[in-house]
Amino acid sequence: MNNTAIINPKTRSSTHPAFDRIRSQPIDSLNLTVEEYRHRKTGAKHFHLATDNPENVFLVAFPTVPTDSTGVAHILEHTVLCGSRNYPVRDPFFMMLRRSLNTFMNAFTSADWTAYPFASKNKKDFSNLLKIYLDAAFFARLHPLDFAQEGHRVEFENPTDPETDLVFKGVVFNEMKGAMSSPVATLWQTLSSHLFPTTTYHYNSGGDPERIPDLSHEQLKSFYQTHYHPSNAVFMTFGDIPAQEHHQAFESQALSEFDRLEMKLNVGDEKRYSAPLRVEESYALETEDAANKTHIVLGWLLGRSTDLEEQLKAHLLSGVLLDNSASPLRHALETCGLGAAPSPLCGLEDNNREMSFICGLEGTQPEHAEALEQRVLEVLREVAEQGVPQEQVEAVLHQLELHQREIGGDGMPYGLQLILEGLSSAIHNGDPVALLNLDPVLEKLRQEIKDPGFIKSLVQENLLGNLHRVRLTLKPDPSLGARRAKAEKARLAALKAAMDEEQKAAVVKLAAELAARQQQPDDPDFLPKVGIEDIPATLSIPQGIPETAGNLPATFFAQGTNGLAYQQIVIDMPHLEDELLEVLPHYTACLTELGVGNRDYRQTQAWQDSISGGINASTTLRGQIDNVQQVNGHFVLSSKALAANHAQLTELLQTTLGEVRFDELDHLREVIAQRRAEWEDQITGSGHALAMAAAASGMSPTAALTHRLTGLAGISLLQQLDESLDSKAARQALADKFRHIHDRLLAAPRQWLLIGEQEYRSEFLAALSQRGSSNSETGTKFTPLRLPEVRASVGQAWTTSTQVNFCAKAYPTVPVGHSDAAALTVLGGFLRNNYLHRAIREQGGAYGGGAGQDSDSAAFRFFSYRDPRLAETLEDFDRSVQWLLENDHEWRLVEEAILGVISAIDKPKSPSGDAKSAFYNSLYGRTPEQRRRFRSQILEVRLEDLKRVAENYLKPENASIAVLTNATQLEQLAGLELVTYKV
Repeated sequence: MNNTAIINPKTRSSTHPAFDRIRSQPIDSLNLTVEEYRHRKTGAKHFHLATDNPENVFLVAFPTVPTDSTGVAHILEHTVLCGSRNYPVRDPFFMMLRRSLNTFMNAFTSADWTAYPFASKNKKDFSNLLKIYLDAAFFARLHPLDFAQEGHRVEFENPTDPETDLVFKGVVFNEMKGAMSSPVATLWQTLSSHLFPTTTYHYNSGGDPERIPDLSHEQLKSFYQTHYHPSNAVFMTFGDIPAQEHHQAFESQALSEFDRLEMKLNVGDEKRYSAPLRVEESYALETEDAANKTHIVLGWLLGRSTDLEEQLKAHLLSGVLLDNSASPLRHALETCGLGAAPSPLCGLEDNNREMSFICGLEGTQPEHAEALEQRVLEVLREVAEQGVPQEQVEAVLHQLELHQREIGGDGMPYGLQLILEGLSSAIHNGDPVALLNLDPVLEKLRQEIKDPGFIKSLVQENLLGNLHRVRLTLKPDPSLGARRAKAEKARLAALKAAMDEEQKAAVVKLAAELAARQQQPDDPDFLPKVGIEDIPATLSIPQGIPETAGNLPATFFAQGTNGLAYQQIVIDMPHLEDELLEVLPHYTACLTELGVGNRDYRQTQAWQDSISGGINASTTLRGQIDNVQQVNGHFVLSSKALAANHAQLTELLQTTLGEVRFDELDHLREVIAQRRAEWEDQITGSGHALAMAAAASGMSPTAALTHRLTGLAGISLLQQLDESLDSKAARQALADKFRHIHDRLLAAPRQWLLIGEQEYRSEFLAALSQRGSSNSETGTKFTPLRLPEVRASVGQAWTTSTQVNFCAKAYPTVPVGHSDAAALTVLGGFLRNNYLHRAIREQGGAYGGGAGQDSDSAAFRFFSYRDPRLAETLEDFDRSVQWLLENDHEWRLVEEAILGVISAIDKPKSPSGDAKSAFYNSLYGRTPEQRRRFRSQILEVRLEDLKRVAENYLKPENASIAVLTNATQLEQLAGLELVTYKV
């Protein structure tokens, strides 16, 4: 590896005296310099990504190496944030969420590390949060009542009556019940337990619900003492605050109080199998028909993730085999006829100390395991003998380069994305700087792939010749959930039977003490804060430049995209009959998966990857700012590429739109089957969003269509569609519907959206002008999409295979242009911060809950996430409104809710994301002027406004309800007269 950085632990120029400067290395492709430091006394590591970006990011991480599945690392992550030495309040983390202009605050538990990151553009806010995080990480209180609340405890069903049954409670306990309701999560955990029979990855670091109650408070504290020590810590920062300022804070607020801890936490290499392992296990699935619900995967244990060359070779190998339908192994999985879709685990896992490569199928049968394994090995032997086309290998390297150059920041801060890319290597004593500076290794790989035997040898060495292989068959067991529930009940009954009166009294006392503590208001004066006076005066919004390309309108945004070009074709959504509207989301999903012109779908996907970062087709739909019943919509075909490839990108998009084929019926059927599997896999992970979409589905045309096409109703429709496609005639009928939609789009008005650096503007426009003419039929009258008005109450209960619940209530309100929209938006944060968090999470045991105004659908929505309760949570939604109306409240609480809204409005995006947001907001009437006006209205909201809008809009008789639960819990909702559905 080419690394010219000078490593000198004695170099201390321009550094804080408590730290040694190890090295400084510019990374030109990222426009930053990585500086490495080490704390002299404790050995704590610090990597600073120095850049002129004002969004500063902090993260401190520790290796956390569980030796069981009690979830000790995960529960510790929760309890660490529940109060510390200098901030002895019950909930400083969630309190600071309300008292901050942060752009990100969270904590993560991975398989073998725990991290605490935050980000902010405000220097005062950053300093405040740094104090909280440092004190929490190194001086946590770990109060036993916090352990009982966040981890686990037993209570009587009636907490004051020891004659009632015992139940398990706890936030993490319920969170992991929800997490492990996902078959994919169970699949990954089960495979890991066999791929790693002796190291920490054998265990469920999040916690197995059956094992979580085994963890004691003393064990938690002991784990903290050994793992959360500066000698094990890795600090990582990003932004324009100099490293020396960070060092001053680290030293004065934490590190000066510690000496070096000689015990080092490391994960060793896994003991290798001498022969492949084949196992069959079960997962819980509540269904009457378990056919074609089995998962079969093959997993290989590869080399260390800390070896950058080996990691990139593994990524290259995974990409060549699995990236798309042109890849040999993915094509075999899609067409072998043994299952519905490639497994969602397909690909490379590189966060653990040793990497793993996985492939397989979902939607299959246990008896197909041997045939699938042989088919996979057959493909691998073919590749090892014959290789793959050179352009396919080059396309994968091209994707790696695109990923390296793109400036992200839409999902989480860009600086945090970079930090997380290097964190695993830092934790495992590798070189995170090398992982961020991929260019030297990419260049070396470009030379190595010229050897025709390069990919062949990778397949042989990493897979065919690798005996540490596991074949896992995970089949559904419809009775497993009931058996587990019965076993849990028996465990609790035995626990109660063994209790004497004193022990029962202790359980009652614990419940009372916890309830009293949860009701006790925290003193906010312990915590630092920012206020409305610290909010920036205005909202920065990029301005697009109107252009013309050919005979089409275009908008160009000059943004610092680090040498990338973004292009979109934006088409006015035409009128579609109901039968066409129903398949619209599947049309957009299939469009970019099909052949184009004389290329079949495999050749087309290879073409896409050789030029671009892939093509995406989607639709957007929004109501007017003053009337959500009036709807506008657009179809969008988008892609990105290196700026040097902008002309080819234009050709790719235009040719795809003009020459897409709908004659590959078998592949069409495969894509629909894969899409169904993906949507079903996401139900329990997105249950709160799906429940809210259902509850609000009577509020507006856009809300109704969202629920119908991509919500729970949409999943049900997709299941029906997938089951109808066994005949060629049915597939042809679907293709015909797609063609009808496509023809309407080709005849509709269109425009271009272009994003890139100013220096490429003229080149982009020239390329577009050559191919920028509209394909619309001359003289054709365009009829835009119109949807019927919707305003109705909804009461729905959806059942699926889940151990926990997702609850939602919705009320009709107003669109964003209405004068009450600002107060309703602040109301959501006010109720969440000051009532719902305590009632639903702390007392109710749900992983999360809240409320918010959705002005796009003119609905105010309550929700809970991974919730052990149903009816009680729905009642808590109502009680939160009563609490607001019947009590006086401090201005501070309103200010905190305003800060949260402004923080969300002002949250930075990527350069391309900022431009897209500006363009589409303006397209739908959310002009910069309107957005700034709404932001100003937020700042003017007062308590009386919150009470007024709550009283006017959140009336019980106007409520719509939707829940996602399991069939056995439906009886709890008998009095609500909900219409029941199954998904």
